[in-house]
This record gives sequence, structure tokens and C-alpha cells, in this order.
Amino acid sequence: MSTVLSAETLSAAPLSSATLWSGRHADSRELEHWSAVAQTVAAELAAGALERDNSGEDPLEALELLRTHGLAGLVVPAVYGGAGAHWETAFRVIRILARADASVAQILGYHYLNSSCLAFYGAGRDQSAWFRRIAEQDQLWSDALNPVDPDLELIADGAGYRLTGLKRFATGASATDVIISAAQASGGRHDGRIVIFAVERGREGIRFPGDWDHLGQRASASGSVRFDSVHVGEKDVVGFDEGTAFSTVVTPGVQLLFGNIYLAAAEGALEQARELTLARRNSWFLSGVQTYAEDPLVHRTYGELVARTQAVEALADKLNRRYDEVIGLGEAVTEADRARLEVEVAGLKVVSTEVALDVTSRVFEVTGASSTKRSVGLDLYWRNIRTHSLHDPVDYKKTEVGSYFLNGTVQPISLYT
Repeated sequence: MSTVLSAETLSAAPLSSATLWSGRHADSRELEHWSAVAQTVAAELAAGALERDNSGEDPLEALELLRTHGLAGLVVPAVYGGAGAHWETAFRVIRILARADASVAQILGYHYLNSSCLAFYGAGRDQSAWFRRIAEQDQLWSDALNPVDPDLELIADGAGYRLTGLKRFATGASATDVIISAAQASGGRHDGRIVIFAVERGREGIRFPGDWDHLGQRASASGSVRFDSVHVGEKDVVGFDEGTAFSTVVTPGVQLLFGNIYLAAAEGALEQARELTLARRNSWFLSGVQTYAEDPLVHRTYGELVARTQAVEALADKLNRRYDEVIGLGEAVTEADRARLEVEVAGLKVVSTEVALDVTSRVFEVTGASSTKRSVGLDLYWRNIRTHSLHDPVDYKKTEVGSYFLNGTVQPISLYT
């Protein structure tokens, strides 16, 4: 497998974006190896996906499966003990896993992006110890960064700070090892700065109300996290939100993750629907054929759904490679670079949302009434995509793309754009 940069290069310089990401693409060997690993994990995840969805409990055993197969350290540089894989590879792994269990795949995708905030927000800092812990301990990182909740309070207390407040939709926080968050410091050495920090899940004062009870993504551990006077020391500081173009490239990465998960919902639904259709032993009495699998109207429906899904796949593959190119620029990323990437990914968000919703709903037309049984679980794909696609309104993604196309207008940078 290829690595992003050689160990000698990484060891010779302080950590920066350039030591993590070179802008080069994954080679076929790397992609094939990790795709095979992901396929193995996906097969095991699929066996328990419906049970995890029904229980709604934190997917602790499933996350152990990710660790066992080396997926926790996938994008950690090789010199720190990780696999040193590319983002194209990471997004492909997520897509394969999401076909089997979108909840677990979402947690892993967030882990890759949250742990990489060590570089996005900590450029120039020595982050080697953080990365080594991720690789050596197979750590998984989550976040408490929901921007629509009131800000957390980070108030100076001696040499450190005390963190207080509530963050909803903290995906994976109750099930992973480390939670990354941010708050504007009040007092102390970082007064007035937006501090990015990471704390272990079990730290005193961190509580999980267990309030995630939604239609889909039920095993994503996406409930709230409450911080009650949690100590945040200097050793917990990852970096600072300075609003640089490079640091904000993490947000298009999150949106790209969503696009791949939505695509996976369509792919997974089609895979299961195909099995169900082939297993149907009869046909509609007016069709003139022996089985539903021979019915031209069934062929037409599948043809439309498959073709549209393939188009989304082509766009996702292109942008997965593009992400490696942009973040490989490191601190040299310009506002224009960032804007183009944002708008391109917004386009994927639009089509992946609409195609996935359509596919996961219409597959029932070719699988029949028996496929609506709860024990079949075909509805899981629709429930997941319907729930997660409301994360941020897709109509605003359309306006992002349209305003840029017409006027070159770029939306204000946020954790959604």
C-alpha cells in the first residue's frame, strides 16, 4: 500500500498539513486492499444491522469490529503507526460500510474528520502524541460541535478552563473514546479565542442523556452530551479556529462524507431489492411472463434507479479524489480553492439526497408487499436517508450551487457550508 509521505519526510519536519496530505492520489493497490477489508467488515455489520437499529443502543460491539480490522488508524500517517491512507480510500471505505450499516459508517466517517482536525486547526503544533495514541490504542473520535445549539461556556479556572453546556446531535460521543469540541475562551491565556479541544469520553462531568430516538440512524449514538464544569487543560488543546481557508476545508469534507453515505443508501437498497426480486417465484397476472424478474416493467424501474445511482457514483468518485488534491495544498489553499470545492460538493449533496430518497422508496415497487415486513428490513435504507438528509436543508445547497453558477457568489463559511 502507498503512504501519503515517507516516514523520513514526516520525521524531519514539524507537523503541518503537508506532513499529512500530499495531494497525490491513492494507487490501485491501496484502494483494492482497503476495499477488501471494508467488504469483510461490511459483511459482518450487515448481519446485525437490523438488530442494532431495533435496539437503538450504542453500537459498541460494531465499533470494536472497526478497530479489529485496523480502520481506526486508516488516515493516520504511517510514521505515527497509522495506515497513511488517502481520503479517497477513506470515503470508499465509508461507502462500502454504509451499504451495510449507515449508522456505524457515519461514526467512522466522523472519526476520520474529527481526528484530522489535529491538522486542520493545529497546523504548526506538535500533534504527534495525539496521532500515536489514535494508532496505538485504535481510538475513535467523535464531536460535540452542533452549531445551532447555544455556545458552550469555557471559563478560566486556574491554569486551565471549565467547560459547561449542552450539545445535541453529538454523533458517536457516547460510544467513542475522545470527543472534540470548541468554545470561545473567557479569561485565561486564550481569552477571546475559539479553542478547539479534545477530551476523553469518561472525563468527570461529561454525561450522556441517551435522548436519541429518531426514525433512522438509530444506532449512530447521536444523542446529546452535557458538560458540567468539565476540566479542560492545556494538554487538551488541539488548536484554534482562526478562520483560515485551509482549516475550513473540513466542512466540505463532512458534506462529502454525507454524499457518500447517501449514495450508499441507494446502492444498499438496490442490492437487497435485487435479491428479493430474484427470489419472487410468481409474476403479475397481466405481465405475460413467469416471474417478476422477467417483467419488462420491473426491468424499466430497475434500469432507471440503477442508472441514476451510477451517475451519482461517478460524481462522488471524482470529488473523493478532488478532496485529496485540495487539502494536499495545505496552508496554501486559497479562498477560491475552498469555494470551488464547497460548491462542487454541494452539487453532490443535492443529487445524492434526491436520488437516494427516490431509490430507497421506489425499490418497494419491484419487491412487492412482502418486502414491507419489519423482519425484511428493506425500509431501513429509506429511514436512514430520510432522517440524515434533514441534517441541513438540501434546498439551501441548491441555492449555493445556483448563486455561484450565476453570480460567483459564495455562501458565508459555516459548519454547514
